[in-house]
Amino acid sequence: MRESQAYIERIKRVNRDFQRLELAVDQSLSSLLAGQALLVRRIEKDYETERWDPYLRELWFPVDIHASNILTVELPRREQFAPGQLLSIIGPIGQPFRFRQKLRNILLIAYHCPPAPLLLMLPSLLERQVSVTMVLMGNARQYETGHLPSEVEIIQAEDSLTWNDMVMTLGWADQVFAAVGGGDELNHFADIMQLMRERRNDVPVNYVFGVFQRSLPCGVGACHACMLNLRGSRKLQCVDGPAFDLTTLRLN
Repeated sequence: MRESQAYIERIKRVNRDFQRLELAVDQSLSSLLAGQALLVRRIEKDYETERWDPYLRELWFPVDIHASNILTVELPRREQFAPGQLLSIIGPIGQPFRFRQKLRNILLIAYHCPPAPLLLMLPSLLERQVSVTMVLMGNARQYETGHLPSEVEIIQAEDSLTWNDMVMTLGWADQVFAAVGGGDELNHFADIMQLMRERRNDVPVNYVFGVFQRSLPCGVGACHACMLNLRGSRKLQCVDGPAFDLTTLRLN
């Protein structure tokens, strides 16, 4: 992890509510893997005159890596940016997603949030010919998916958080990664676990992972504000996350 300067090279609208920013970044971030994030602070003046500050930055999950020094992030269109805008970045933050070695089918769930934290994995999974299904639940159903790879199967859940052939989908998936809306993450993950347990005979370890997106006050494990209670241990989102096995998390 290191701090570096970046700038917004171009901005592209991808649907009604979201835009993608191409960031010219330090080449060290080109090796960033799915699951890892950036802590970003917008700066207005020349970088050399800015006061270095690691705290209370925005957590951005890249959705694509185009070249040795170009990352793409997806953010709401209501946030105002401009080409050439300077950014201070600390990263990479967190650990890469842990995929099973023999992975054939993967289920992605976005519940009350856009699926941005889950998108960087798509190119590599599709290249490995892994079948990908994405379920949009809650207000995530409003997310327009026309810009996503056509190979990804998109399912819109019902108001009851269920969908057709749900039992088959859960039984078919070798792994599940779920992202949920901020502010009530543990309860949202508890909803997902309840659905899993109602429709599977068992929910094994290393099967369903919750991807946390809560704000990180420091991002380096110093403040312990992002600590999570697991069965028999405690871990930090910024150091050990963002993905945690939901069978090990204390969700109550």
